[in-house]
Amino acid sequence: MQNLEAQFRHSQKLESIGQLAAGVAHDFNNILTVIQGYADLLYSRYENDAELAKPLKQVSNATRRASALTRQLLMFSRKQVLQPRTLDLNAVLRNLSNMLTRLLGDDIAVETKYAPVLPVLEGDTGMLEQVIMNLAVNSRDAMAKGGRLRIMTSATDIDAAYVEHHPDARAGRTVCLSVADTGCGMDRKTLSRIFEPFFSTKEVGKGTGLGLATVYGIVKQHQGWIEVKSEVSVGTTFDIFLPASHKVSEPVNEVAPPAGGVAKGRKEVILLVEDEPLVREWVREVLLQCNYQVLEAGNGNEALKMWDDQTGKIDLLLTDMVMPEGMTGRELAEQLKSRDPLLKVIYSSGYSSEIMGSDAELRDSTFLPKPYSAPQLARLIRDCLEAEQNAATLQAVA
Repeated sequence: MQNLEAQFRHSQKLESIGQLAAGVAHDFNNILTVIQGYADLLYSRYENDAELAKPLKQVSNATRRASALTRQLLMFSRKQVLQPRTLDLNAVLRNLSNMLTRLLGDDIAVETKYAPVLPVLEGDTGMLEQVIMNLAVNSRDAMAKGGRLRIMTSATDIDAAYVEHHPDARAGRTVCLSVADTGCGMDRKTLSRIFEPFFSTKEVGKGTGLGLATVYGIVKQHQGWIEVKSEVSVGTTFDIFLPASHKVSEPVNEVAPPAGGVAKGRKEVILLVEDEPLVREWVREVLLQCNYQVLEAGNGNEALKMWDDQTGKIDLLLTDMVMPEGMTGRELAEQLKSRDPLLKVIYSSGYSSEIMGSDAELRDSTFLPKPYSAPQLARLIRDCLEAEQNAATLQAVA
């Protein structure tokens, strides 16, 4: 019972840290949107001026690195959008095999043992690949003098008795990924903190301390859990359990990004709703340069009044998700779409799970995560508007 209470307290501690991390990441992403946006804007104007272009490029690159860190924080706090598909974990691992070999180096032997028959699961391929890569990197760093990394998959049925002794577990059919190394191992004190953001046993500058925190967040977001066994000077084993699915696995079809520069508008009217003034100012400038008409509001109530003033003559709503005055972007969009069901909507946020609630799945909504660039914004708006126009044309033809 004492061990069960300790596991529960540890889980609650990580949950609290996750909420803090999500808030920090959200605020930073608003700031990074402004920094990246204006740095890119100035670079496009002065890219032929070597004296200005180089520092502007460095600012832009540094902003993108900072953005990568906030994405990891959001993964830990489970506020990153999932794009799930039904997949075969064995296939994901085989696709990564060559990359893992190069990543680990010649002094680490990789052994694999995949279950011949493995249930499929529903997950985000990119996120699960990141789990595998982060665990492999962690194991590599624990085997400074070389060693052996074993990667195994299996299927197991979790019963109620097991769940009673493992508070994070769920009963039912599961897919298990095991990653075991022969590295330096960890003592009990270190083991109790490995999933905390920014906790690291590495030297300063050798890591961010977000690798295992990211793993924890991704697995939790997939409704799974992690069990870790470690012994100093012997090695460490991570067992990751993910719920099995009864569906058939889908092939991964990558869609190439559209070519070309910044997409231009055709004087369409866009209602921009953003409570952060600096972000709103930059987005307005981008939209005006892209030949759109822009109406601005700092919250949902202002946006509703602006809609009434314009008698609904608005082509697209671009709204932040989290806003003051007691109305979210989702609620604002629902009110406006009740007045005009054909209104196109793009949601944006410094973090993402508000879109679809606790599942954080990007279903039929169009979402633009912060920070984003001017070309990203312009292309998404153009695609959104043209999708409606194409649909209207097809309907007219029919």
